[in-house]
Amino acid sequence: MIALSVAQVAEIVGGRLADITPEQAENSLITGTVEFDSRQIGPGSLFLALPGARADGHDHAASAVAAGAVAVLAARPVGVPAIVVSPADPVLSDSRTGALEHDDAVGSGAAVLAALAKLAAAVSAALVAKGLTIVGVTGSSGKTSTKDLIATVLAPLGEVVAPPGSFNNELGHPWTVLRADENTDYLVLELSARHRGNIAALAAIARPQIAVVLNVGTAHLGEFGSHEAIAETKAELAQAVPESGVVILNADDAAVAAMATKTVARVVRVSRATSADVWAGPVALDELARPRFTLHAGTGESEVRLGVSGDHQVGNALCAAAVALECGATPQQVADALAGTGPASRHRMQVSTRADGVTVIDDSYNANPDSMRAALQALAWIARGENPGAKRRSWAVLGEMAELGEDAISEHDRIGRLAVRLDVSRLIVVGVGRSMGAMLHGAVMEGSWGSEATAVPDVDAALDLLRAELESGDVVLVKASNSAGLTALAQALNSEEPGDRR
Repeated sequence: MIALSVAQVAEIVGGRLADITPEQAENSLITGTVEFDSRQIGPGSLFLALPGARADGHDHAASAVAAGAVAVLAARPVGVPAIVVSPADPVLSDSRTGALEHDDAVGSGAAVLAALAKLAAAVSAALVAKGLTIVGVTGSSGKTSTKDLIATVLAPLGEVVAPPGSFNNELGHPWTVLRADENTDYLVLELSARHRGNIAALAAIARPQIAVVLNVGTAHLGEFGSHEAIAETKAELAQAVPESGVVILNADDAAVAAMATKTVARVVRVSRATSADVWAGPVALDELARPRFTLHAGTGESEVRLGVSGDHQVGNALCAAAVALECGATPQQVADALAGTGPASRHRMQVSTRADGVTVIDDSYNANPDSMRAALQALAWIARGENPGAKRRSWAVLGEMAELGEDAISEHDRIGRLAVRLDVSRLIVVGVGRSMGAMLHGAVMEGSWGSEATAVPDVDAALDLLRAELESGDVVLVKASNSAGLTALAQALNSEEPGDRR
């Protein structure tokens, strides 16, 4: 973050000083990071006192200051230097009903988050005035992978700040903005939404000069209610870009392509079709489903070999390439940056082979129908390889796809059927309930008999089954929404020693 005094921060967020005099606040400079985890505090930091599911940050204010925090941004006095914002006037509201949240913990958190948003907005505006370029990415799936690819292709052009993992909500978004400082050339932000207006609110904190819209799928369909509502929400990012900016649209998605009429900015279309501004030539996959293709942009072209797995990564890479080209890179620079670069964020199509020859595809961080289909297709390709006669056994270990609303049963049923159609050797359905029952039922109805499709109640049972039956050469996909907890299963599989059958 740019250096600001405690007094300046208080003025920006509209807070009052507590346990610090105005003179002290003028002379106390915040030169470090803004943190909501007291364990990450270092000298010169600003600590956010947020109430959480297990602990209230206000209770850790003193330890944060002892660790080097200059002050605390809080909803009440905490006995150490603080900027206090009142929970009696929360800025955030329930976007489903429009009603303000008044629960004490929620109100306190809302007040601190609103203050954080104000601070991030002020800092981003100051940095843009000094030459910072802000890139925003949204889509129903692929946001994190594309954000990572964008950061990769921009790195040769200057200093890049991007969020770790999926820091893309009302906390992670401004927190990432405040990682930027005077030395930052590019700030890459991932924007997510559960309700209409969420993306517009995030974009208002740090208005992007370049926006990328990947796709409109069925993630959070239960919250939005319709595909059209999801498309309107994703379009909020395109609408936030000023006339001087650029909106990059994945023209292979009809709903995204239609957003060209909803922005005043210049539009750049990416596609596998030659009619786009940036497009990919014929795509081939290697033995680990890593794409290779010719990147075409204007009169330039270059051969690209991606270090990430899955045919779906081609669209993500094209969007990243378009961003870099807009920032002055050549097609060859883009290709060089993308070559050999694996996933930067954990548990997203991470492919590794154990010492005993078992290949694990860890895509356990999140799941929706679109990303589940893409992961299953990658599993089938890796198992088949470039020599179909030497097909390896494939295992799809799948958990629930959350927040699909009334479509949950039908979508889980379709995934079970798809696993059979792709000739996946074994389907392990992890979890109980109607959705997981529908996935198993779909597989059985599609023709998966006996032990080909199996249901287990939890992660421990799945791990026991895999430990007992995995053989050298097998390929295992682990995928579910984060709430299903399959990340622990993927981690256990990747830590196994040859012959380990605990």
